[in-house]
Amino acid sequence: MQTVTRYFEDHAVGDRRVSTGRTITESDIVLHAGQTGDWFPHHVDAQWCAEQEFGQRIAHGTLILSVAVGMTAGDINPASVSYGYDRIRFVAPVFIGDTIHVEARITELRDHRSRTDVGFVDELVTVTNQHEAVVLVLTHLYLVQRRPAGDPA
Repeated sequence: MQTVTRYFEDHAVGDRRVSTGRTITESDIVLHAGQTGDWFPHHVDAQWCAEQEFGQRIAHGTLILSVAVGMTAGDINPASVSYGYDRIRFVAPVFIGDTIHVEARITELRDHRSRTDVGFVDELVTVTNQHEAVVLVLTHLYLVQRRPAGDPA
């Protein structure tokens, strides 16, 4: 990981980051089920799933959310913290063996309502599979420090 300090003023609407691929495995699903306690048969019961709409096990939406966010977290930015996620949508299933890719694009820069030392950076995160089908979308909100007075750009 790399440490890169980016202040609020260093971000621009339209800036984007694109990840490499990550293949979702059966181990990912089993580990996530164990960590969360979500043993819903859609995720872990191959025989039951064979008779259902998708015909096979699907990854937990929360697993794909977690993996996708991790795939875009390659830089450590000490001037920025995650403030949360909005408008999370699990658009299509992810199956064992699917490879996902992530694009994160800044869509908005906003002032904080009560603080002048920080601002919000909204990033639209789009996750696609190996067929370029969108499987997940969300908005990741960051709380980002403004450049200190006297700090050159």
